[in-house]
Amino acid sequence: QVQLVESGGGLVQPGGSLRLSCAASGITFSNYVMAWYRRAPGRAREMVATINTDGITLNYQASVKGRFTISRDNAKNTASLQMNSLKPEGTAVYYCKAAVAWDEYWGQGTQVTVSS
Repeated sequence: QVQLVESGGGLVQPGGSLRLSCAASGITFSNYVMAWYRRAPGRAREMVATINTDGITLNYQASVKGRFTISRDNAKNTASLQMNSLKPEGTAVYYCKAAVAWDEYWGQGTQVTVSS
């Protein structure tokens, strides 16, 4: 059974930091491109960042470049998203996704609220 479990969400003040983690099981983690998405209230789900299988090729949504960093540890089957200088518009449910050409899996999401 495939499971992606996100953790690390919570309430943070504007300008603060959070680190999200995604623990994967039931897949050959190193074969999967990992990504973080988010869905803000009243908005469509959007890609935040992706990291390829060897951890070298990274992509970020323009609004988070320079503030967020995606990483992965293939030995521990985990992907992470370090979020710095958080803004109120970063309030959303953040989801982890694992994808190969023929399949994809999603986590249940973790809530991030940026508010003073």
